[in-house]
Amino acid sequence: MRAAVLYAPGDIRLEDVPEPQIKPGHVIVRVASVGVCGSDLPRMLIKGAHRMPLICGHEFSGHITELGEGVEGFDLGELVAIPPMLPCFECDQCQKGQFSRCHDYDYFGSRRDGAYAEFVCVPVSNLLKTPKGIDPRAVAMTDPASIAIHAIWKAGGIGMGQRGGVIGCGPIGLFAIQWLKLMGASDVVAVDVSEEKLAMARRAGATHTFLSGADIPANLLCDTIIEAAGHPSSINMAVKMAAPSGHVVFIGIPVAEVTLDNKTFQHFLRQEVSLHGSWNSFGAPYPGPQWTVTLEKLGSGALEWEFMITHDLDLAELPGMFEKFRTDRSMFFSKVMFRP
Repeated sequence: MRAAVLYAPGDIRLEDVPEPQIKPGHVIVRVASVGVCGSDLPRMLIKGAHRMPLICGHEFSGHITELGEGVEGFDLGELVAIPPMLPCFECDQCQKGQFSRCHDYDYFGSRRDGAYAEFVCVPVSNLLKTPKGIDPRAVAMTDPASIAIHAIWKAGGIGMGQRGGVIGCGPIGLFAIQWLKLMGASDVVAVDVSEEKLAMARRAGATHTFLSGADIPANLLCDTIIEAAGHPSSINMAVKMAAPSGHVVFIGIPVAEVTLDNKTFQHFLRQEVSLHGSWNSFGAPYPGPQWTVTLEKLGSGALEWEFMITHDLDLAELPGMFEKFRTDRSMFFSKVMFRP
């Protein structure tokens, strides 16, 4: 089968590799669509994966082509969603249903071979049924959409008529804007470094948009803020955007050291702002309502997704696209999808 194999950071080769073999309790999935996650960029271009060579790619959907011994409830040809984490189900966090904090997990595309390939072997515990007639590309975007709702739930949601804020308007941020509106936010303030992404934020439902670094008016401070950029400056900005007793949830993964400047800390302290971390997207029973609710909303059209896709490419174009990510900082992109 065709696969894009990571040998070292920046060394990505399209190769013909053996197809995965069926196992009891597993299915073989032919990948229908796979999206590039923001975490793929440092993994494949800078830091490397946990082991190499490795087939990356973890935001994917596919059709079942083979059923292993003991698999029930799924049919050949069925389109499925695949949560990428494989929890141990045994550690103290798994026993509490906090699978995102599993101590001994496996993960498609970072710790085991993933979906930048034609076929993947998937345990039945990682299969979800999908709404009838849903586009496979929408199913492949369940992961970023569920990360967004997981983060909002970490802050206790948002009340009807409250104001939400989102910093970083990539796909996760764009889904966060939509979730905040669906939950009843009257306004959503969106911030990004790119005018093109702010236009997408308005398409997603943002009512006020600002370039990063702008002063947010006092009458637009937010009750719940999702920080999805992971830059030290945006982290400070998120805290200062919080209304009194507001909540800030951090999704973005910073590379540089992060400090809160004194003005930020004084605002956090004096306005009694609550800060939350949010990691992955999973709940109980695994993979949780984060995934099942997201699939329902994608299937019904309540969550819009197609406007986010800027590139929909054949797998053969993956090595060249990642080279563009590395060398062409002027290239605009949002969600990049591949069709193995």
